[in-house]
This record gives sequence, structure tokens and C-alpha cells, in this order.
Amino acid sequence: MEPIYSLKPLMAVLVSLVAAPFIFSTRAPNMREGWTFLAALIKFALVASMLPAVLAGQEFTYTLARVLPGLSLSLRVDAFGMLFALVSSSLWIVTSAYSIGYMRGLDEHAQNRYFTCFAVSLSATLGVAFAGNLLTLYLFYEMLSLATYPLVTHHQDREGRTSGRKYLLYTMGSSIGIVLPAMLMVYHLTGDMAFASQGVLAGHATRTTVAVLLFMFVFGFAKAAVMPLHSWLPAAMVAPTPVSALLHAVAVVKVGVFSIFRTLSGIFGTDLLAALNLGLWVTAVASLTILTGSLIALSQDNLKRRLAFSTIAQLSYIVLGVGLLSAKGLTGGMIHIAMHAFGKITLFFCAGAIFVATGKKNISEMTGLGRRMPITMGAFFIGALSVIGLPPTGGFLSKWYLALGSLEANQWPILVVLLTSSLLNAFYFLPVVYKAFFCTEQETLFTGPREEPPRWCLVPPVITAVCSVALFFYPQPFLKLARMAAAALGG
Repeated sequence: MEPIYSLKPLMAVLVSLVAAPFIFSTRAPNMREGWTFLAALIKFALVASMLPAVLAGQEFTYTLARVLPGLSLSLRVDAFGMLFALVSSSLWIVTSAYSIGYMRGLDEHAQNRYFTCFAVSLSATLGVAFAGNLLTLYLFYEMLSLATYPLVTHHQDREGRTSGRKYLLYTMGSSIGIVLPAMLMVYHLTGDMAFASQGVLAGHATRTTVAVLLFMFVFGFAKAAVMPLHSWLPAAMVAPTPVSALLHAVAVVKVGVFSIFRTLSGIFGTDLLAALNLGLWVTAVASLTILTGSLIALSQDNLKRRLAFSTIAQLSYIVLGVGLLSAKGLTGGMIHIAMHAFGKITLFFCAGAIFVATGKKNISEMTGLGRRMPITMGAFFIGALSVIGLPPTGGFLSKWYLALGSLEANQWPILVVLLTSSLLNAFYFLPVVYKAFFCTEQETLFTGPREEPPRWCLVPPVITAVCSVALFFYPQPFLKLARMAAAALGG
């Protein structure tokens, strides 16, 4: 089926970038946030308008410029890109609402800059989702690093500046020092960087060269937080919670794993990785990150740091999916982008709501909190169930497909890793909920009437928690898009 040449992908990418100057220059808070919501709604509408055609098996393309022979700046909307774009564009709307309650509730400074950088970040995220080749993906990947730096350093204190330097060192240092040379090598070997269903490297490089390039991409896209290039993510938790929620549960980190997934499947190809038995090494790296991240999360008392190390572990489920090289493994890895996003953003929203309402950051200070904030902690419980992978939440489905994918690939050790990590997830999340709701009167640290956070901080986590449950019963269109993408990759 011939692709549809259309301006829609470019418009979807640019709409929030065009809105950024209006957001930055508007002094009235309501007007500023009105521009934000308008851009978010238009962006989501443009993405959704392409969904029916993509579900029917068509793709959208647009070429911005031709740089060299076989090298252009181009956009392509396929099933996998559409899945990621739907997640990021829809959750930006919810996070914008949450940001109002959080930023106003704490009377944060530089709110115009904050909302402006958010808008630019979403343009970069959709640029990565719709990138038609490695060069386009790389440019938007770097754009995201620069756009999110002011968000990480928002508080402009010593800790924020230190974390910001670490963030840029890891994310941009690795992409310039590792990914860029790997890209040049790919172009030198093949004369092409376009993403193809079975890659472009087959027949152009030795096994050693392919293996070296593989690990350069896996570790070079450090936004994926694959160990040992992970420590930027816990450090970035100094940012305001809405930043942690969207950028470090949805946009930044998901751009990292999306880039790895897209490169391994579109530049290397599943057939080449299987023929050279390189998928095993990818799953080994991912498994080490999953287990180590989960174990470290157990020891964290600061709630956002526990969520950060949980995110490090959960991201590698997606890398694990592409490493399995099986249809169900690929499907599970891709759908985990959506399922983890809704579950983890709920948890970050709840962490921020707790801080706004009580000023508490540490888990040890939250005993009995469920009696004071039952709705918030109820949403936290649902988000925790999704990240653990228990029904009735969407997280169960992605882990189910990954487990089936490990069996399909005859990788029994990977099944053990999945089950062990889910058990560890339960160990570091369920005690938080238990202590919040089931402590004795003598143990509780909270007395008095119920007091939930401001409405703008309360409604968004309730919405995302409800979505996490709804995705268990009706996982479409994400599951269909993942299946279509897996089939296109030959999985």
C-alpha cells in the first residue's frame, strides 16, 4: 500500500513549537495556560486524525529536506510511531492540567518558562516518534535534551544545577560521543539511514562490527537509563513533580527506549540480530538493569527516588522485548510503552499531590496518609498495581505478552527475570499502600479530617488511574498498533 504524503505529521510536530512564543510572552496565567491547552488539544487531534488510516495499514510520510544521497530529514507515521505519539500527546493534556494545580499550589517561579519548555519538549518527542530515519530521530533527540534542561534545573539552586549538568553530560555526552559515530559508521557502510522492516545493515558488515554498533546504540541512547548510564535519572528528580511525571515517566525516558527499539528493529533488523545471536546480549543487559534497578528501589525512602529506580527497571522491559526477537516479545515491549506510562505517571502525580498537600517527600513520613488522602492513595494503589503487572490494570497485559514472548523465544531465564522483578515491584510498592491505609491509631502520623490536594492535583491522577484499569479491559488501539508493528518487523 502506497504511503500517504501529507503535511499532518509535520503539523503535529510543530503545533506546540509554534505555540511556545505565545506561552512564553503571555503574562496572564489563565491566558498562558489557555495557549498550552489549545496546543495540546490540537496536537492530539492531529495525531488522532491519522489513527484510522494507520490502523488500516497505511503510513503517512513527509520529507522536510534532502541533505545527501540517501540522507534526508523526513517524517513517517507507522504503527509503532503512532502508538508512542498517542501516549505522549494524550498525557500532555492531563499533565498540563496537573501542572496548574502543582505550580500554582506551590507558587513556583518562572512558570512561563516552565510551560514553554514543556511545549518545545512535546514537539521534540513527536519528532522522534515520527522520524523516518536515524538522522531525523537524532536531531529531535538532541532537541529534547536541550528543551528539558531548563525543566530539570527549574529550581535554580545548587542541587538543581548539579543535576542539570549531570543530565546533559549523560544524555548529550553519550549521544554525541557514542550515537553520532555509530550513525556515521552506518551511513559509511550502507549509504542509508532509513528505517526499514528488516534494517539496512544486513550484508554490509561483519558480525563484530554489527555487535559493536549494537552496543553503541543501546548505551548511546542514555535517556533509556540502561545501566551503567542510569544515574542521571534519579538526579533529575529534583525537578518539579510534573516534570518528573511526564518527562521522566513518558517523554524523555520513553524517547530513549523508543530510539533503541526503533534502531535495533529498523537499522539492524530482527532477522540479522537473530542470525548473529545478538538478541541474547540485549536481553542480558536489559535483565541486569531490571533486577538491579528493582533491588535499589527497595532501599529508597524518598518516594520520587523510589519511583525513579522503578522507572529504570521498567524501561528495560521495553529493551527486553526487542531483544527477545519474537512476535509476542516485540508486542509486549511496544505495548509496555503505553501501559507503563499510564501507571507510572499516576504514581508521580500522587507523589506530587502528597507534597503539595502535606510537604512530605519520604515514605517513612506517610504512615496513615490513606486516612487523610484516601482518593490520592487509592489512585496510587491502582498505579502501583499496573507497574507491578497485576490485574485488573493494563500493566498486566504488557508483562503477559513479554512472558509469552520469552517462552516463544525459548528463553526460560528471561521468564524468571520477569517474575522475579514483578515480585520485587510488589515488595517496594505494596508496603507504601499498606502503611498508608492499615496502620494502627498509634502509628498514624496524620490526624484530623480528610484533606485532599487542590482539585487540579487530584483529578489528573484519578483520570490516569481509571485509564490504567480501562486498558486492562479494552487495550485498543495500543494493542492493535503493537501487533501491527511486530508483524511488520517480521516478529
